[in-house]
Amino acid sequence: MKLVRLCLVAVTAVLLSSAVGRANVRLPEIISNNMVLQKDIPLPIWGWADAGEEVTVTLGESTQTTKANGAGKWKVTLPAITTAGGPHEMTVKGKNEIKISNILVGEVWAGSGQSNMQWNVAQSTQGGEEVKNANFPKIRLFIIPLISAGTPSDSVNARWVECSPQTVAGSSAVLYFFGREIHQKLDTPVGLITTAWGGTRIQPWIPPQGFTAIPELAGERDQMLGMLDGYSESLANAAQAIKARNAVIKAAQPGAELPPPVTVPGHPLNSNYNHTGLYNGMIHPIVPFGIKGFLWYQGESNNGQGMHYYQMKRGLIEGWRTVWNQEGNRDFPFLFAQLAPYNYGPPRATDLPGIWEAQTATLQVKNTGMAVLTDIATVNDIHPPNKQEVGRRLSLWALANTYGKSDLVYSGPLYQSLAVEGNKAIVSFEHAAGLKSRDGQELTWWSVAGADKKFVKATARIDGDKVVVTAEGVAEPVAVRFGWNQLAEPNFFNGAGLPASPFRTDTWTDAVNVP
Repeated sequence: MKLVRLCLVAVTAVLLSSAVGRANVRLPEIISNNMVLQKDIPLPIWGWADAGEEVTVTLGESTQTTKANGAGKWKVTLPAITTAGGPHEMTVKGKNEIKISNILVGEVWAGSGQSNMQWNVAQSTQGGEEVKNANFPKIRLFIIPLISAGTPSDSVNARWVECSPQTVAGSSAVLYFFGREIHQKLDTPVGLITTAWGGTRIQPWIPPQGFTAIPELAGERDQMLGMLDGYSESLANAAQAIKARNAVIKAAQPGAELPPPVTVPGHPLNSNYNHTGLYNGMIHPIVPFGIKGFLWYQGESNNGQGMHYYQMKRGLIEGWRTVWNQEGNRDFPFLFAQLAPYNYGPPRATDLPGIWEAQTATLQVKNTGMAVLTDIATVNDIHPPNKQEVGRRLSLWALANTYGKSDLVYSGPLYQSLAVEGNKAIVSFEHAAGLKSRDGQELTWWSVAGADKKFVKATARIDGDKVVVTAEGVAEPVAVRFGWNQLAEPNFFNGAGLPASPFRTDTWTDAVNVP
């Protein structure tokens, strides 16, 4: 009996040793049951296994085989799927086998930013009804929890689910209403990835590649590197302190008082405030999953930074496009919401217009689009609940420019040029068909200045696809401003019922704005 027991112990030890020495093939959470794969682009599939382990991925008639590298990472790229639909099944096989089921092929969009993107469906206008009616099994949701990281994370605690009244409540409302429009207008499956955190600046969302791509972000880059240099020195000091403590413990006599443990410093970028902290924790875990594009609703926490916010948005967009490096969709669409009017306090009346200006300037970046929200604001509440219209307006940009629906008007009037004729300032616009006053009243929130840089309230009238601006006492106008106040909710629209974006024709820093 004793010999049998010894044999059983020996066999058990061998089996346990074998199990410990063998790591199962595993996948990131974004590649899992119920996922949506992006149509029409090559599809990266990646994960981890034992170093050198052969891994085979099969989806339909496509099979790719590779080996994990020395760090245990592997990646294959499946050929593009040109037909939307499903469900499909994928197998990933190494020393073990994973089956992924209920996969659809369609359009995948992610939504990021701060609280107005995080704002969920249940919190939106008529949220209870929206949740109740959210029976869309071909819309799939992936909601990333709030987590920062000092270094790029590979994993995130999230899973794909079918959209239903039981699952939709916590999804980004803007992203959901956008995705619902895409789903219904194109009759296609849609995957929606929510990755947003209220109150956050843009800096923690930008990857290092974004800070290095834009020369104007050298200051932010150096701040980040300074924090990392300080962290490196702190770690070195902590390592010396640990060695010294160990030496004291080794030499201590029985009963001697021992020094307290050494506190190892936390990573300075592991924060929802500092550079790259949210890219690391909430974006990197889904890179390079195939996507169609991103929605972005953020800027409140950068209010006051004016046109430098434009440079940071450039860094964000280029940084994300660089790390994704998607074959067939490298410069993916980046569609964003212009901030709604809000009362930040009288001393800051023109700070928000400075952010509006930076956001409008971002339209210069390839494959971008902007929804103007001046008419759906709640000026005493920074979270306007009408997220349905935000999502719809962003979807217009996608439907028109991404999906080729050429019959759509997707933007309100955007400033194009200024001409002066005597005492008249004549403003031309893009997207100007059917210019009108929404309420039939005199156009609001127009001002004009002469060479003295003192803006006064102006009269504005529509003349075809232009607006003629005049003001008593300004014989020779030099500059025009429209909606240049944080409380501005102008009534100037185009024929499609879309509001004009606030603008100014000057770049003065010493002008006197209209009180």
